[in-house]
Amino acid sequence: MVGKKSLGLMIMLAVLVYAVAAGAAGFPERNLQGIIMWGAGGGTDGVSRAITPNVEPILGKEIVMVNKPGGTGAIATQFVHSSASDGYTLLFGAENPQLYGVLELSKLSYNDFYPVNILARGQVVIIANNDTPWKSLKELVADAQKRPGKIKMGSTGPGGVPYVVGMLMKTVTGFDVAPVPFDGDGPGITALLGGHVDFIPVNLGAASEHIRAGRVRPLAVVDSKELVGNGYTVPPITQDFPEFGKYVPWGPFFGVWCKNDVPDEAKKVLVEAFKKGAATDRFKDFVASKEAVLMNISGDEADKYLKKWQSVTTWLLQDAGATKVSPADLGIPRP
Repeated sequence: MVGKKSLGLMIMLAVLVYAVAAGAAGFPERNLQGIIMWGAGGGTDGVSRAITPNVEPILGKEIVMVNKPGGTGAIATQFVHSSASDGYTLLFGAENPQLYGVLELSKLSYNDFYPVNILARGQVVIIANNDTPWKSLKELVADAQKRPGKIKMGSTGPGGVPYVVGMLMKTVTGFDVAPVPFDGDGPGITALLGGHVDFIPVNLGAASEHIRAGRVRPLAVVDSKELVGNGYTVPPITQDFPEFGKYVPWGPFFGVWCKNDVPDEAKKVLVEAFKKGAATDRFKDFVASKEAVLMNISGDEADKYLKKWQSVTTWLLQDAGATKVSPADLGIPRP
């Protein structure tokens, strides 16, 4: 016979399960919050704010966007992971969490989240201040080798695009530069324009307008193929250094995630809304204007992409001696 105390506990549990299910069935009933892991003006911020207006009419609710930079995105990632598992707090991020484990930045990764949509992937360009003397990546590397530690490279901290590309360049060329960290591509490019740093590897989406306007000098694209942009071309990094061939193409990606344990019905609503939003001509035009590649994938397909990217990049950093923990210790297979 079930005691009164046990019966009361069972009733409370049943009510809680019903409430969660009912809430998910009517999702969303209120506005959502979107947490952007990087600062305003950068590639992640741009993609996040471009997709949102296309999704809000489908959801019938507003997504209130908040920039929460710091810790190479780890602060925003932890914030969303600590939020309620109801689907109302979304993480708008880039590739960085896939490197947290090997860099000991956080115990979290995208394995702890559900990929609502990987929206687009970008290319990386190495751009220099116009007052620098270099006309090619080869000239930059040669100068850095003559003046070790004197040339300032804009960065975004361990795990960011500039950091990874900087380590890749160091591995291949042996150059030694002084990294100066910023809270995203936007602040880093602003510093470059002001002459506070000499060069920076950044997502093309954040730099393309500056390249077209002639405000910065592109030295190379991190790819084996020439980049043909809107009114400009950029040579591949392999042109001067064929040794980069085994690492490229390499670049960032951008998307939106929720917690793994968000109810399935809420996940389904979010996936459908972002899939439709990313398929709009308005968002497609935005992606094309940034010379990025539209992806619009979710679920298992997105998960496979994330795992492959993590495998390639963490082992690249491991082989460069830039990790604090071996990918093998985290169960990440070598590609």
